Parts: sequence; structure tokens; C-alpha cells
Amino acid sequence: MYSRPKKVAVLYSALAVLLLLFFVADILLGSEAISPRELWNVFRYGENSPLWHIIFGYRLSKAVVAVIVGVSLSVSGLQMQTVFRNPLADPYILGVSSGAGLGVALLLMGCSLFGGVAAGAFLPSMGYALAACIGAAGVMLVMLLISVRVRDIMAMLILGMMIGSAASALISVLQYFSRETMLKSYVLWTMGNLGNVTTAQLYVMLVIVLIGGVFALLSIKTLNALMLGEAYARSIGYGARRHRTFIMLTSTILTGTVTAFCGPIGFIGVAVPHVARMLVCEADHRYLMPTTMLLGAVVMLLCDIVSQLPGYDTSLPINTVTALLGIPIVVIVIIRNQKIV
Repeated sequence: MYSRPKKVAVLYSALAVLLLLFFVADILLGSEAISPRELWNVFRYGENSPLWHIIFGYRLSKAVVAVIVGVSLSVSGLQMQTVFRNPLADPYILGVSSGAGLGVALLLMGCSLFGGVAAGAFLPSMGYALAACIGAAGVMLVMLLISVRVRDIMAMLILGMMIGSAASALISVLQYFSRETMLKSYVLWTMGNLGNVTTAQLYVMLVIVLIGGVFALLSIKTLNALMLGEAYARSIGYGARRHRTFIMLTSTILTGTVTAFCGPIGFIGVAVPHVARMLVCEADHRYLMPTTMLLGAVVMLLCDIVSQLPGYDTSLPINTVTALLGIPIVVIVIIRNQKIV
């Protein structure tokens, strides 16, 4: 029999191999399939290869974005489920997604509503990201101010949902009065897209997510303490409110960055932490956090591969694939909890 560290090491190794395989497959598969030999020729001949720009100009960056998105949303979901002690909590539970959506809606539909220039002509990709960042940061600031006054974690949960609902209501008003072209642009943004991230944006996204990932790793001991309740966390020296705010800030950074650059991508943050718990068979975040990171990257790469419909010129919205994958897992979690009760 393997000891626990050896079992975890085997699991990490298996996930790392899957990550590498899916990463290469994500680069090779698409509307035009690329064979391993052709990929080798790309590295051999460099920019003289006709496939150079397809791989390094689009597919490689999209695969890296998929890894970043999978890690960010999965870790954020794990944090929120632990902090709120709710198995169905997701990265967007604090209203970050709705705040980012409101920022983009104001940029797109607000301009057309007030007779301004179409926002799509003004920094089409960076404009979306900037507007989403401002919206997500606004919601984050409101939630941080509330956390100073509110101690009850369930009250924080309800307030986050209310803020998200208010933002969604404002978005509905903008949609009602918006022009058809701007409304279509906004709907396409909400479907999520991994391929619209430019190289410059990728560097910014990578730096921010790395910082958020380090913060997430630093929160492991706090998560283990909070898992047993805030009273227990205080009894062993963790200031529940201060550490809870730090975790919420980390989750918001990760989720807000992904939403700003790729749009709201659902179900990854809800489903992946549960699968990670099943694989690890352990509630200790020292093992659960790295497993969630690796598994999130693997699952997101798989979703991206499926969404490309290899061999076809069209691709599915990434949100469609993540929903089809995540919904069955959420249903299983609900049924299991009902049986336990």
C-alpha cells in the first residue's frame, strides 16, 4: 500500500501528464488539424513554416489562456466553497461577474444608448477588458467596505447575491434600450472566448493571475482553519474577518481577471473542486489546492478542445461546453448531499 504522500505524488504526476497531453492536443486540433510531424517542422524551420503563425499567433496563446482560466476559476471556487461552507458556491458568488458584465454593458450598450460612438471601434479588445476590470473592481470595493461592518458570513453571501442581482437588473435595462448590433456584441461577450486575448493582454493576465495564485497558496492554512468554522479559526489565532477578507480579495482578483479578458465562464469553479475532492479523498487544502489547480487546467483544456469541433470551421461557445460538463457534476453533488441529510 502507498502512503498518503506517495498517493498524492502519483495523482500529481498523472494530472501533469494529462495536462501536457491536452495542451499539445489543443494546439494540434482545430479547423485544420496539425500532425506531430508538422509541429516538429514548425520548430525546425521557424517562421519559414506556413503553420508558424497559426500555432504561435493563435493556438499556443489560446492554450495558455485555457490553463490560466482553468486554474484561476477552480482555485477561486475552492476558496469560496470553503469560506462560505457551501458546496454550490462558485467564483462569481460575490457579484464579480455581474460587475464585470455591467462594465462591458455600459461600454457597449451605454454608448449606443446615449448616441455615442460604437464602443467596438474604440480599442475593441482592450476596451472590453478595461471596462470589465473597472466593473469587477467596483463590486470588489463595495464588498470589501461591507465586510468591514458585517461579520456574519451568510449575510455577506446574501449581500453579494443582491449586488449581483442589482447589476444584472441594470444590464437588462441597457439591453432593453440598446441597438441590435451592440446587444449582439454584448451577448457574444457573455458566451466566453479564449481566443480573443492578445499577446500584450496575455502578459498582463499572466502576471495578475500569478500574484493571485501565490496569495491562494498562502491562504491554505487559513482555509483549513475556516473549514472547521470561524469560531475554531479564532481559537487557534486566525482573525476570521481579516483572513476571510484576504481570501475574498484573492478570489476576486482571480475571477475578475479571467472575466475581464475572456468573459464570464461558468461551472468550472463549481465542478472542479468537487472532482478534486473525490480524487484526493482528503479535505486538507495542502493536497486539495494543488490538485484543484492541475485538474482545473486539464478540464479547461479539454473543454477548449471540444469547443473547437476538430475538423470543422466553426466552434462552440466555451460556456456551452463548460455547462454541459459542469451541470451533471453539480446535480450529483446535490443528490449526494440530499442522501447524506
